[in-house]
Amino acid sequence: MEIQQAVLVEGLKNRDRHVFSSIYDQYSPALYGIILKIVKREDIAEDVLQESFVKIWKNGPVYEPEKGTLFTWMLNICRNAAIDKTRSAHFRRLERGQMISPEISNHINWSHSPKTEHIGLKTVINELDDKYRQVIDLIYFQGFTQQEVHEYLGIPLGTVKSRLRIGLRELRTFFHVHRVPIIILMITIL
Repeated sequence: MEIQQAVLVEGLKNRDRHVFSSIYDQYSPALYGIILKIVKREDIAEDVLQESFVKIWKNGPVYEPEKGTLFTWMLNICRNAAIDKTRSAHFRRLERGQMISPEISNHINWSHSPKTEHIGLKTVINELDDKYRQVIDLIYFQGFTQQEVHEYLGIPLGTVKSRLRIGLRELRTFFHVHRVPIIILMITIL
């Protein structure tokens, strides 16, 4: 049973270790899945998750619930940390030195890794038109900037921004209609 959001927020603001442990237990699988989608390596994803929860603990007292849900706030911290990690020189060196052959990677069992499916997001995103889904995937799950999407897809920057805005609007409509509490996930990440 999930502890009510207000209790979690109050506990985080008051640096209650028991509540923080509950927050970790409740949200870490979904956050880990999103981080892993960006960094693509379990060991790095685990490190980024740990670093992110340290930031969450330190910044808990300044979290403002009126600006978005607790999950969205934590997701922003984790997503930004994962993107920062992929842009670091150390990460790029690791990536060049750790290329795994397809034969080996096909035998790795990834089933124990939490994915974004745990929060139902992947299913909803797959319902979007390809042009919107592609932009959202590149920006939110692969860590691209809008400028990088523009260059990667070879479409105007304004088109990237429009597709992102329209895709997010469609996601917002879906979450609103289905009364899914994760509505703020994609909306406030921008």
